Amino acid sequence: MGGMPHVFPDWVAELTDPRRAGNLEELADRLVPLAERAVDVSRRLQEQLTEVNAPFEPGRPRALVDGLQRRAEEAFAEVNGEIESTTRARMERLLTRVGARDAAALRAALAPELSAQRRLVAERLGTRTGEAVQEAAKLLLDRTGLLARSVAGLVTGTLPAAQEGLALAGRISALAGKVRAEGRGPVPAELRAHAAALASDADATLARLELEWSVVGAHAAAVRSAMRAAEEAAVSAVTSALAEAVAELAPAHIRVLADLEHRALARCDAVDSAAKSATTGDLPESIL
Repeated sequence: MGGMPHVFPDWVAELTDPRRAGNLEELADRLVPLAERAVDVSRRLQEQLTEVNAPFEPGRPRALVDGLQRRAEEAFAEVNGEIESTTRARMERLLTRVGARDAAALRAALAPELSAQRRLVAERLGTRTGEAVQEAAKLLLDRTGLLARSVAGLVTGTLPAAQEGLALAGRISALAGKVRAEGRGPVPAELRAHAAALASDADATLARLELEWSVVGAHAAAVRSAMRAAEEAAVSAVTSALAEAVAELAPAHIRVLADLEHRALARCDAVDSAAKSATTGDLPESIL
């Protein structure tokens, strides 16, 4: 729901508008803060331009890629840690099944193969993650470059407005100095006309600069939002690729673990059978 434009009480203009000055002293006193307003809005506009351009300063794109790499490494470490954890849990369940007598020998027999399998899975996941990071980083830098060029155009097009505000402040200050030099008394017609024209010019210019300031501020917010979205999209692309790699590698990894478990249990059964046969003096030839 829209509201009415804000309007100050009448006494504000009565005490601040140079066009309503009753004498030279009043005119000078009103011109000085008008010049300060022009300087202030120019300064704020320049600050907004600096803010909107901040994400594209030297080194910032590289920092984005470094941040993506860090988060990818964290995701990889988490997934790889989960795989190692489930593999260790499966080993512990297997050792529990064979009992304390065979646990040490079975662990020693399986450890090299399990380590090799974990390394193989980690290498394949690492390769897929690295490839995904490269693709996501390229897309992130491409998007950042496009946005940077757009922002550069905005800054280039708006910066003269800030300079215009400073030039306006200089003109107002010069007139204030001239008024001070006149001393006291009524305002000469020429000075009054000059002050009125400059005050009208200031009204239009400052209103436009305030609008420029608000527009650039909105652009700065949009740029920050776009940069966050680009970063999150890049991270999402990497984590999705990592999840796909896990889904592809998981069946083969599970088959390898199942095969190791099957062979380990068969070995334990063979050892148990041999031990029983030895107690009866009938040792199978396959164990000799």
